[in-house]
Amino acid sequence: MRVESDESLVALLSSVARIALVGASPKPDRPSHSVMRFLLEEGFEVVPVNPALAGQTLLGLPVYASLAEIPGTIDMADIFRDSQFLPDISEALIALKIPAMWTQLGVTHLPAEEAALAAGINLVVDRCPAIEVPRLRELGLLPAQPLHR
Repeated sequence: MRVESDESLVALLSSVARIALVGASPKPDRPSHSVMRFLLEEGFEVVPVNPALAGQTLLGLPVYASLAEIPGTIDMADIFRDSQFLPDISEALIALKIPAMWTQLGVTHLPAEEAALAAGINLVVDRCPAIEVPRLRELGLLPAQPLHR
C-alpha cells in the first residue's frame, strides 16, 4: 500500500519499532546521519547499513553491509541511496519480507516502487521522517513526546 495520507503515515510510524537505515553515513553534515540521530531520539531502534562501514559503529551502533546481514526482524527500511539502487533494495526487502520501505527526498524509481507495492510492502516515497514527524505533531496527529519511549 502506498502510504500518503497523514493518517496512514501516523499508523505506519506508530507501528514501526526497528528501522534499517540504508546508506547510513558517519558524516554529521549528511542527511542520513542527522535523520538517524533523529530516529534514535524518537526511540526507534535503528540499524545502520553501509557496506563501506560494515563492522564499524555509527552513533554507537554496529553497521551492517546489507539488509540480509541484519540479525532479527526489521519493520521498515529507510533508504538514503541514489534512485538507481532502488530496484536492488526493493528486491532485498521483498526477499526478506520487510513490511515497509521509506524512500528519502528525491529517491524515486517507479518500477522498484511498483514491485514493492505488488509484494504488499507499505511504501512511503520521496519524504523524510525528520520532516514528517514534526509536521504531524504540529497538526496534533502525533504526541509531543518521542514516539517509542
